[in-house]
Amino acid sequence: MKIRSTEKKEKNEVEIIVEIEPEELETSVNKAYHKNKNRIAVPGFRKGKAPRKMIEKMYGREIFLSDALDELLPETLRFAIKETEHNVVGYPKVSDVDIKDASAGAVVTLLAALYPDVKIGKYKGLKAPKAKVELPNSEIDKEIESARARNARIEKADRPAKDGDIAVIDFEGFVDNVAFEGGKGENYELTLGSGQFIPGFEDKVIGMKVGEERDLDLVFPEQYKEELAGKPVIFKVKLNEVKEKSLPDLDDEFAKDVSEFDTLKEYKADIKKRLQEERQKEVDETFETILIEKLTETLEADIPEAMIEEQLDTSMDALTRQISAYGMQPAQYMQMMGVTPEQFKERMRENSEKQVRASLALLKVAELEKLEIDEKELEEEFKSAADQYKMEVDKLKESVPREDIIRDLKLRKAAKIIADNAIAEEFKEPTGDDKEKKPAAKKAPAKKPAAKKATDNKKSEEEKK
Repeated sequence: MKIRSTEKKEKNEVEIIVEIEPEELETSVNKAYHKNKNRIAVPGFRKGKAPRKMIEKMYGREIFLSDALDELLPETLRFAIKETEHNVVGYPKVSDVDIKDASAGAVVTLLAALYPDVKIGKYKGLKAPKAKVELPNSEIDKEIESARARNARIEKADRPAKDGDIAVIDFEGFVDNVAFEGGKGENYELTLGSGQFIPGFEDKVIGMKVGEERDLDLVFPEQYKEELAGKPVIFKVKLNEVKEKSLPDLDDEFAKDVSEFDTLKEYKADIKKRLQEERQKEVDETFETILIEKLTETLEADIPEAMIEEQLDTSMDALTRQISAYGMQPAQYMQMMGVTPEQFKERMRENSEKQVRASLALLKVAELEKLEIDEKELEEEFKSAADQYKMEVDKLKESVPREDIIRDLKLRKAAKIIADNAIAEEFKEPTGDDKEKKPAAKKAPAKKPAAKKATDNKKSEEEKK
């Protein structure tokens, strides 16, 4: 391969023309022939036994060219990035392929985004409000009560159902005297007061006795399935059993059962420490986010559209995986959000542009500070990520380019420099409409989750899900 020419275009892009030598193309075409020959039928030959020239004569010389190019193009893109004198962002896009036959080679025209020239304002001495971490005792009590509830004994109760009980019910719903799909259940365990069912349902089950049957006259909420939203409904309910939760006593034995500590006092102290660390982390991240936003406002750069598109694709892929992990399709999620796919993508585009701008600003800080990542830091990051995703380090290295890890580490280091040199101002709790403007405690550069102690006082996996 060789670079025939490079030419800068509008919108911070460059056109790169790469020549693929005839010998290289011939080698790939031959590989494509061996890969596909067993699937091609030629009269007079058993499958897989027909010579390449016979197949090309019958089906045309271009029959193997497509597969050959599929194999060559990734290598062509890498070659173009490595050999061009321009600072290219991401992978170039193929805009044209000129090929007549394998003996003449091929000419591939690529269009690549150029890394923009970046200017930023001052990044040290920035000011932003920073809240003080305050942890009321009620928060600690809430955590303990949650642990008690998770470790409660479930016992059968010989009395009418009350709030907090588990009611084992049969039920069926009717709209206009017709049963509707998904409105029936048998021996369903419903925790009264949990809000699992539509408003009013659980309240009307309270007071029922075992064996009792009731008709519950209710109305579906306006924000519900379109075919049922706002409609009157009658649920026929039978109470089969009442179960109550018996909470454990709050003493040293309880602390031993649910944690690694021997006393309730030590257990409470650990909860307090953990919650304070979590709150402090949230406060620090929010502070850092505001500072990065302020820095990004000073950014001057002609950002190529390809950078935003690349970030948009990454964000959409990540969100799709996240939604799928919850057993939901992206279309269902968008319907719940009340937006069309076009509107949703446009919202994601705005966020992607902000992420690109923030990353460019932070990388400029890294450049000005001459930040470098040594091999020890890189190995530690690979190991940490491998532990997080439960992968072997070598496998992770095969799937994640080291340049991406180096970039993320530089982003984090740059963000820390900004935060360490910033001035924390008094934080005022937002009121009214200002609450909507309060920044989220997340920012453009990815940060690995902080490691947490694996104690039994954390929520169970089922509750997390």
